[in-house]
Amino acid sequence: MTTYPPPRPSATQVPPAYEELRAGCPVARVTLPSGDPGYLVSRYEDVREVLGGAAFSRAATVLPQAPKLTAMPFDAGGLFTLDPPEHTRLRALVTAEFTAGRVRALRPRIEQAAERLVDEMITAGEGVDLIGAYAFPLPAFVICELLGVPYEDRDRFRGWSDALLSLTAHSPEVMRANRDELVGYLADLVGAKRRDPGDDLLSALVQAHDEHGSLSHLELLTMAMTLLVAGHETTAGMIGTCAFTLLREPDGFATLLRRPASVVEELLRYNPMGDGGPLRVTLRDTEVAGVPIPANSAVIASICSANRDERVFPDADTFHPGRPGPTHLAFGHGVHHCLGAPLARAELEIALTTLARALPKLRLAVPEQDITMHTGLLVNRLTALPVTW
Repeated sequence: MTTYPPPRPSATQVPPAYEELRAGCPVARVTLPSGDPGYLVSRYEDVREVLGGAAFSRAATVLPQAPKLTAMPFDAGGLFTLDPPEHTRLRALVTAEFTAGRVRALRPRIEQAAERLVDEMITAGEGVDLIGAYAFPLPAFVICELLGVPYEDRDRFRGWSDALLSLTAHSPEVMRANRDELVGYLADLVGAKRRDPGDDLLSALVQAHDEHGSLSHLELLTMAMTLLVAGHETTAGMIGTCAFTLLREPDGFATLLRRPASVVEELLRYNPMGDGGPLRVTLRDTEVAGVPIPANSAVIASICSANRDERVFPDADTFHPGRPGPTHLAFGHGVHHCLGAPLARAELEIALTTLARALPKLRLAVPEQDITMHTGLLVNRLTALPVTW
């Protein structure tokens, strides 16, 4: 394989190239979508090492001389492009909103939203696209509630998010234009929160900027953009792909209701959110699995591949709730472990169990081979999921 990401044969399969790489070339030279060279790491232990290793920097990815993943990389000054201690400072400003206790307090609102959306599906008829009717609007509602973003603007920021998360789906010009529109939208919203603050995270960040100087104006806008985009895109994609998995499994939804926590964890392992995490750049000469990697090299640690590593997860391509063994890496590892992991787990569990209880006869409305995945994006998301009951 010479290009990243490798092709995905269908919506039900991860790229078979990863199995070949794990077996014979666990640290592979690849060409990134930007055209820059890089290294792709595919085995579980090696991926974990890269995700947690101090030699593999996110902050270095925005330096002028650094190799890039795409033609328009993430902006500097955000959680995706900082290392400690700057990353630690910014993350501390929002950590309290994503603790287990805060998520427990949010659960009733998430449950009500899920039930409302299912009721709307039932009222609409006996068949819908589950992505448009449920998998996207539910996490969009949650992040809007949390941040204080108008829910009625969800289709606008969904379009901006798609462009920002492009690997090859959009040109740099389209990505840049959408980024600028989203930043302008958030700047207007920050101004509105400054005039009329609410009980939401964006108002709290404005206060942290205005009264305490805890972050700069650029950091405020970048944080808002990061939370808005990451807070709904990955979860929307996971709700759709996980529902598709359960619909293909005999008694999939019934098993979910019997043991929701273990089913959700296996769904997170089995269904990759994307082919890899954010890019890292090496700060010094280092090595992974005995392979030398020079300083200023791009490194992709493939969580998708790591979670299918048969050395760690026997019969890894089989969906097996209750699987013993090491923890999956769906939310990353180390200081960059996903801030929103408790919220994402709760949303996924609530979304799927609400469907299972309300629509026990839920099934695919088309042959499974007709289900396709969006291509050219950093996140995995089905194009549509037609269902009936």
